[in-house]
Amino acid sequence: MTALVKVWFDGACPLCLREIALMRRLDKRGAITFVDVAEGADPSCPIDRATLLARFHAEEAGVVYSGAAAFAAMWRAIPLLRPLGLAARNAAVLRVLEAAYLRFLKVRPRLQRFFT
Repeated sequence: MTALVKVWFDGACPLCLREIALMRRLDKRGAITFVDVAEGADPSCPIDRATLLARFHAEEAGVVYSGAAAFAAMWRAIPLLRPLGLAARNAAVLRVLEAAYLRFLKVRPRLQRFFT
């Protein structure tokens, strides 16, 4: 199967590594291509590396998503999580998820210390 979604993640982040490891286990169809941007730039990515490291990004059907919308794109590629990803297409649901993601970004540096 050709990958449906490309995900760029920070491989130097212990939280991100745990999340991506879980997504890899759930992605039994191989629908997602995971790219570790901590290892270097991805020449196929239209976004600069610093931006990729600051926020989660994914590409689905030629559209690059950021933050909660990127998570939703990734979830849509995994049958178990697809309902949540589809629900995030609703603007109100996506706003709630994005607000939660922004709160997470504020505490991420402190949380990373617990996982290193």
